[in-house]
Amino acid sequence: MQSLSHPHDWKAAAPGAPVGTVTFAAQKSLSKLPVPELPQTLARLTETLKPIAWSDQEYSAVEQKIHDFATGKGPELQKRLLERFQATPHWLEEWWDNGAYLGYRDSVVINVSYYYGFDAHPPHLPQTSVARAAGIARAAMIFRQQLKNGSLKPDETKEGPICMDTYRWMFDCCRVPGQQGFDRSVTYAKSGDTGNSGHIIVIRNNRFWKVEATDNGRILSTAEFEKQIQHIYENSAGNYPGVGVLTASNRDIWAKDYAHLAADARNTAIIRDIHSAAFIISLDSSTPTTPEHHSRALWHGDVVDGLPVGLRNRWVDKPVQFVIFDNAYAGVMGEHSVMDGTPVVRLCDDVLEMLSDPNFDHGSGNSSAVTTPLDWEVSPSILDAIAKADIAARELIESQALSYHLTRYGKAAIKAFKVSPDSWAQMVIQLAYRRLIGNENRKGGTYEASSTRKFYKGRTEVIRVVTSNSDEWVRSMDDPTIKKESRKKLFDAATRKHAALAKEASRAQGVDRHLLGLKKLVKEGEELPALFTDPVFTRASYWILSTSAVFSKHFPVYGWGEVVPDGFGVAYMTGYDDRLQYTITSRKEMPNIKFCEEIAKAAEDVYDLHITKSRL
Repeated sequence: MQSLSHPHDWKAAAPGAPVGTVTFAAQKSLSKLPVPELPQTLARLTETLKPIAWSDQEYSAVEQKIHDFATGKGPELQKRLLERFQATPHWLEEWWDNGAYLGYRDSVVINVSYYYGFDAHPPHLPQTSVARAAGIARAAMIFRQQLKNGSLKPDETKEGPICMDTYRWMFDCCRVPGQQGFDRSVTYAKSGDTGNSGHIIVIRNNRFWKVEATDNGRILSTAEFEKQIQHIYENSAGNYPGVGVLTASNRDIWAKDYAHLAADARNTAIIRDIHSAAFIISLDSSTPTTPEHHSRALWHGDVVDGLPVGLRNRWVDKPVQFVIFDNAYAGVMGEHSVMDGTPVVRLCDDVLEMLSDPNFDHGSGNSSAVTTPLDWEVSPSILDAIAKADIAARELIESQALSYHLTRYGKAAIKAFKVSPDSWAQMVIQLAYRRLIGNENRKGGTYEASSTRKFYKGRTEVIRVVTSNSDEWVRSMDDPTIKKESRKKLFDAATRKHAALAKEASRAQGVDRHLLGLKKLVKEGEELPALFTDPVFTRASYWILSTSAVFSKHFPVYGWGEVVPDGFGVAYMTGYDDRLQYTITSRKEMPNIKFCEEIAKAAEDVYDLHITKSRL
């Protein structure tokens, strides 16, 4: 049975590409994640809290606590943080891994996992689910090979290459539940492996199959994958136990069930095959056709006759899990703990670009590789656990609402107005939310994720979108006494401020990660500074709106769940010339459809602010 402990150095187990290869060539030149100057962070904090405060009295009180922190405990905590910076390769990594992800105990479904839905299978390829799965299998194995042999070009921005460290956790690994309140990830990747060996796991009707993805040092051809996947479709009829749904449970419940499951030697071997697989392909029986159904089928799968049939057919702890539906729709479900969404965007983009190319090498061969069913030994206690997990998963799925909206204009028009598309999209969200809640006090802040991968092992920082500038502009939009020209000036000021905050966050000069580090260094027995419990301070990081943007021309749907019970998740894309794409998630008791309608109206109003009716 595998250990459920949480070793301090578990991340060191995953090898990267050999040093000096193209993929990792820039790693040594990347700077360490910096520790911001304390006065600068506190000045930024003071500014960001003003629009969050419900009264002048609240704001004055938190200002005083910031002053007390700056002249009291703050400098000592900053000194400790700088010492940690000097003593570690990355001062934040362990805290972020454990605090944000591995110590999180609710289900990763809805709460942590994300999805990307793919565009249609290229028309020059067979339009079947078997062909779709086979093509993705071969292309993803080629991507894995390029990563392992170091020939994959590193991700980059206009400033140059960015950190590729988390790619170590893309393949051949898996999250594992821990009974001590922390999960971890295990890897079976080996130093020196150049991607010429390995297997994948394919699941159909809850039956798990081990598919050898290589043969004598070569990746199987698309036709060879088709043969094996067709065999799986034909030999997975029947009522197989939905073991996969156990992975969707509360993490502490899953840890106990995991221990019972792994107590059997056959099951331990299956778990090892799952963990060590390059990736998973779930052959889902759903047939989504609308953006909303495509989204939900990827996000959490369908519920049929009271059973969460989608989640029974998955293993949600796997970092990369492709999902192929019976009508050849497809996408990916990603596990978020040690790898953010942007590397998976790159994986999917490269895979889909390969398959779109009529000259893509689909390979050839006549492999004798065996496709092996992995049938669980299911005890009465495991059957009982599955039944309970079914109920919990169904209730979780049915608690959620999702809306989707495309605007009638996109990046081309926004750039013509000389506005950052991201800032524009964020102001649409701010205007829509204020109209949604009316005169109510704002219950929390708006989180926008910003990548810090220009630094070694960088992951994300927060762009605090709510500013006095954005609030002033939002108020002006429904004030009939304010002229259009004045509203436009306020909009320009708000978007400039947002763009400046985004730039600071990308340079790791935000507020939230720094303050997390300072708070972590308050020693046992020491009094927690009053700042950290102030209602305005805590409200500002209660992410009532959790927002983020990625872009791929291949993703007609994309999203994740809300992060607080009374909040919304807002996934958006600004990269299309002809449209902005918004997906809004929340609990069912929240006014999800109304918020989507407000986003649609706000998008039109922002456009109208920039152009006269006669030119529409």
